[in-house]
Amino acid sequence: MRSVYFLLLIVMMLWGFNVSALKVLVSAIDPVMLTAVRIFTAGITVLIITYFMGFFRLPRKNELFLIIYIGLFNVIAHHIFLALGLTRTSSVNAGLILGMGPLLTMMLSILLLKDQVTRLRVTGFILGFLGVVMTTLGGAAGFSALSLGDVFVFISIFTQAVSFILISKLNPSFDPRLLTGYMLTIGSFFIGLTSVVTESNFSQLTSLFTWKLGAVFLFSAVLCTAFGHMTYNFAIKQVGPVETAIFINLNTLFALIGASIFLGEPIYKHHIIGFGLILAGIFIGSGALEYMLLKRKQRQT
Repeated sequence: MRSVYFLLLIVMMLWGFNVSALKVLVSAIDPVMLTAVRIFTAGITVLIITYFMGFFRLPRKNELFLIIYIGLFNVIAHHIFLALGLTRTSSVNAGLILGMGPLLTMMLSILLLKDQVTRLRVTGFILGFLGVVMTTLGGAAGFSALSLGDVFVFISIFTQAVSFILISKLNPSFDPRLLTGYMLTIGSFFIGLTSVVTESNFSQLTSLFTWKLGAVFLFSAVLCTAFGHMTYNFAIKQVGPVETAIFINLNTLFALIGASIFLGEPIYKHHIIGFGLILAGIFIGSGALEYMLLKRKQRQT
């Protein structure tokens, strides 16, 4: 269990730093087209990794439907609506909406999986969300009026939460890491079609052949997307969608750290307070506090 949580911590760090990487990339390349190429590269990378790990195989007919079905939520809808939403709303609004992901996952888990979540853990989720609010709203931009972009970002995070529930119910015979590879590869074609419809300028992709943008792209595609998503989806199957979702709040923390290190953006006092709330939320929401209290009670008896 500790090893899974440690891997989740690494993934959240990569995803947080990926925000800075994507800011650099979308300054030169259309976001939807970039997403298609990045996800295709990640999907092929995951399939190669699964081959060398010894569990690669072609999907059966019934599994192919499952790949497309879950991929519709986890990859296609999530990434298309996120890419479209981020270009139509402020970073503050997007950060707050994305911060709702763990709460949405918890509510869907209760409704669809009939999971029992204690009040203490609900408190952890709320603390984590408050931490996201603190770190996001404390900026100079402030919260702006709702827009169509906000709706797109919400649809993005909602479809992702639905996919977490579906992955947790995955047949044990189909490894979630292999599922990730197929979902990313197939999903990238649908996202690519979207970029064609939106008339993206494909000549912009030549920018990836420069050493700087090429290195940033490989970091984003191979480490953040390929390794990150296959590890996260594997963790969902190991510890459940609710426990893994609470770690998503760390994205905000690492995104700010990454922006400070790589983009030179400042960190203020409200960020530190938000960090504390996020860490407290993860400690409580993941069940770590309950586990410690239970162990202490057992020792006393």
